[in-house]
Amino acid sequence: MVTLGAAVTVVTTPSAYAGATGTTAIGSFDYDLHGAGIKVPTGCFLTHSVHGSGKRITGQLAGVDCVGIAATFARFCNWRIDFTYADLSNRTYKTSRGKTHAECKGDPLRRNAAQTLPKYGKACARFYVNGEQRAAQCHFITK
Repeated sequence: MVTLGAAVTVVTTPSAYAGATGTTAIGSFDYDLHGAGIKVPTGCFLTHSVHGSGKRITGQLAGVDCVGIAATFARFCNWRIDFTYADLSNRTYKTSRGKTHAECKGDPLRRNAAQTLPKYGKACARFYVNGEQRAAQCHFITK
């Protein structure tokens, strides 16, 4: 389970460790699954954590948590989480597209492999349900 928390960004010199965790609310929405209407209530959040130093990312995780009534009733079908990377001019230069999961889940989660980015800019997690982006959460990666 991903822990919910306020957005925190730590920027250090390249030789020091840095990490960031942020959370974005996912608004209520409806979608169609094989002719059945599914409603996702308010109360779900996309949380994204990045760990590393400079352009070196040693760990990255994104997941969805729900609270209150949403924790009982929210299910996400045909979901995926993508990680995208953009330069300082906000041009996306890399996307790590996640697998689309056909099963319905209340707590989607994805980890991404360690990597060294070629450019400073930002790293984002993007949550999709049934092919439509429902939330994004980003962190700036700077010197």
